[in-house]
Amino acid sequence: MNFQQLRIINETVRRNYNLTEVANALFTSQSGVSKHIKDLEDELNIELFIRKGKRLVGLTEPGKELVTIVERILFDTKNIKRLAEQFSNHDQGQLTIATTHTQAQYILPPVVTEFKKVFPKVHLILNESKPSDILSMLVDGRADIGIATEALENAVDLISFPFHTWQHIVIVPAGHPLEHARPLTLEAIAEYPIITYHHGLTGRSRIDQTFAKAGLIPDIAMSALDADVIKTYVKLGLGIGIIASVAFTGDQDSTLVKLDSEYLFEKNTTFISVRRNHYLRGYAYRFIELCIPTLSEAEIRTKVNPLIDSE
Repeated sequence: MNFQQLRIINETVRRNYNLTEVANALFTSQSGVSKHIKDLEDELNIELFIRKGKRLVGLTEPGKELVTIVERILFDTKNIKRLAEQFSNHDQGQLTIATTHTQAQYILPPVVTEFKKVFPKVHLILNESKPSDILSMLVDGRADIGIATEALENAVDLISFPFHTWQHIVIVPAGHPLEHARPLTLEAIAEYPIITYHHGLTGRSRIDQTFAKAGLIPDIAMSALDADVIKTYVKLGLGIGIIASVAFTGDQDSTLVKLDSEYLFEKNTTFISVRRNHYLRGYAYRFIELCIPTLSEAEIRTKVNPLIDSE
């Protein structure tokens, strides 16, 4: 048994059993991939994959158990490399933050500015993705830290910390009839086409639930991935917008009007998440501390790596 075989097993599952893609990803040949799989099965004396002819189509029960162990071994291998980097170059390296457009655009700039002052040699990657992709990136080790409102809080593989709370607001072009509605109601909003977030993004489920509880079916005329796009089409008069409160800035959005509407929607919480037992460089802990000043590095370490910190 060797690491190449373990990498091939892991990559085969990730590539949906397409051995050509596995070979390309690992810079080897398809025949070499097949041989490694067969050699490992012979060594263990079990079949790991369900086959249909010469094609692999799924995992056997022992295969499923093995993949869980392989993922853990490969993940801990990355942790060993990070450990070495931590002590050889404590203020250099790379930090990957997977987050949504809203967080990257409106919440993180002051944090990133302060972080780069302290760690100018750290290559900071802001990977803007939807919450489901952020979860995947954290679980498979492609991201060190994830920041999002959806998908992260209850994921069993993650440790999550509340970052900040926010609410949805209604925005309209200047001169819109709703500008003078007092008080603003969901019924009044539902009379107009609405432009808001796509499903699974920035608390969209909370928006849907709010209207459903009131027995209303809103006319969602358009949906988008981020607030900037929503605001663009609201300015064009194609509908009223429902966006995150943090995404409205008076100076940049001077042609739009923010309505008194926070009371119509429930609060949302954005979380900062890290995979359990993920080895973080010292500057990663500092990044989280800059986001949540009330949280200390010791507290984060204890929750992320309880076994290590209990020794």
